[in-house]
Amino acid sequence: MRSTVLGASEGAAPSAGNDAGHSGPGPEFGPWLEKASILIVDDEPGMRNFLVRTLGPRAKRVEEAADCEEATALLDQHHFDVVILDNIMPGKSGVEWLTEQREIGFFSDAILMTAYADLDTAIKALRAGAVDFVLKPFRSNQILNAVARCLDRMRLRRENHVLRHELRATSDHVLLRDKLIGYSPQIQEIRETIARVAPLPTSILISGESGTGKEVTARSLHALSDRAEKPFVPINCAAIPSEMIEAELFGHVKGAFTGAQAARDGLFMHAQGGTLFLDEVGELSLATQSKLLRAIESRRVRPVGSEREAPVDLRFVFATNADLEAEVEAGRFRADLFYRINVMHIEMPPLSQRGDDVLELAELFMTKLSKQLGVREVPMDASVRAGLTRYEWPGNVRELRNLIERTLILGKFPAEFRDEFADQGAQAESDETLDEMERRHILAMLHKTNGNRNEAARRLGVSRKTIDRKCASWEQE
Repeated sequence: MRSTVLGASEGAAPSAGNDAGHSGPGPEFGPWLEKASILIVDDEPGMRNFLVRTLGPRAKRVEEAADCEEATALLDQHHFDVVILDNIMPGKSGVEWLTEQREIGFFSDAILMTAYADLDTAIKALRAGAVDFVLKPFRSNQILNAVARCLDRMRLRRENHVLRHELRATSDHVLLRDKLIGYSPQIQEIRETIARVAPLPTSILISGESGTGKEVTARSLHALSDRAEKPFVPINCAAIPSEMIEAELFGHVKGAFTGAQAARDGLFMHAQGGTLFLDEVGELSLATQSKLLRAIESRRVRPVGSEREAPVDLRFVFATNADLEAEVEAGRFRADLFYRINVMHIEMPPLSQRGDDVLELAELFMTKLSKQLGVREVPMDASVRAGLTRYEWPGNVRELRNLIERTLILGKFPAEFRDEFADQGAQAESDETLDEMERRHILAMLHKTNGNRNEAARRLGVSRKTIDRKCASWEQE
C-alpha cells in the first residue's frame, strides 16, 4: 500500500475542489485510464464533484455514490475497475464497508481517502484490501496517479494469471497459434467468415478434429474484433478437474471451500472486456453446463461462496472435437446450451483435405523449429513433398509439427514420407523432352490427388478440359 501525502516542496496545498482543471488529459497517466470504469464513494458533494470533473473526461465511465448503500447497489449492477472510497462517512466507515464487500465477492482495486493518516487506519485499510491510500487534501494529479497504478497493477495481475493458466492448461507449441496458414479453398472460406463475424458480438462455435487449428481461428477472431486490445483467455475444459472447474471459471471468495485461503477472480473476470475461448466445451459436466448457460445469457457470474453476481463484458468463442448434436441426443450435452452457443458455426477441415497447405505449414515449421533447436534445415525434395501431400495426417497440424521436429533431430525425413513415384520422375528429369516432362508432371499431380482431375487442374493452374484432353491423347498412344 502507498501513502500519498503533500510534501513541503509542493507549496501550499490547494483545496480539492479548485485543482481539477490544472492537469489536462495526457499519456502520463497510462493507456488504460480511458478504458476504465470507476466508482466514487463519498458523502461530500464537493469531493465527488471534484473527482468526477478530474476523472470524467479521462475515463470510460465514472459513477458516484453518496453512501455505502448506494455504492452497494451500483456494484450489484455494474463492474468497476477501481473504487475510490472515503473512509469517514455517516453510519459506516469506508474500511468497514470494504471489508463487507470483500467477504461477499468484490475483487476490484480500492483506493481509500482519509484526512487522518494514523497507523491504525492504515493497518485496517490494508486488511480490508485497499491497495492505495490517499491523504486529504490532495491534488488532481495525485488521484490520477493512484488510479493509474491500480489499473496497471490489475492489468499485470490478469496477464500473469492468464499466462500461468495457459502454461498449465495446454501443451500445444506456440507455433500452432501463430495464424491461419495456407490458401486452400477451405481456409480461404474460413478467413472470409472470420472477417465477416469478428467485429460482431456473436458467439461462435468452432468444430473440427484435434489439431486442425481451432484455437488459431479463435485468436484470429479476437485479433480482428474491437476487443483486440483486451485479454484473450483460452480455457481447455477437458484439462480442469470437474471439482475445480466452477472455481476456475467464476472465482471464489475466501473460505468458500477447504483451501480457499484468499479470494480469487475467476477466468471470466480475467477476460473482462475481451474474449473467452472455451475449448472442448463438450467435456463439461451437465451441472457446469447449466451454470455456464446462465452466465452466457445473463452476462453475470457468481463466484463460489459469494452472495453477489458480478457483471461481465465478454465475447464467447467455443470449440469442440465432438459431435455436439449427437451428444445432445445422447443426453450428455444440454440442448438449450447447444442452441445458445451455436449461433455461428465454423468447421475446421482436416489437414488431409487442405491440399498444398501441408507444404506451406511444413516449410514454416522447418524454418522456425530449426532456429529454435539450433540445427540446419532438412531439404524437402520432390519425393518428400509428394509424400507429405499423400499422407492422411490423422493428427493434423500437430502431427505435422512433431514430424518436422523429429526430422530436424534425426537429420532426415522418415522413409515412409518419400514418394517412389516422385523419385523416379526426378531421376528422369535430366534427359527427358518437354512433352515428356509435361506428361510426367501432370501424371505426378494426378497421383498426388488420387486421380481427382478437378483438384489436379486447380493445382496446375490449367482447366479441367486441358487435363482431359492430355489424358485422352496419352491413352491413344
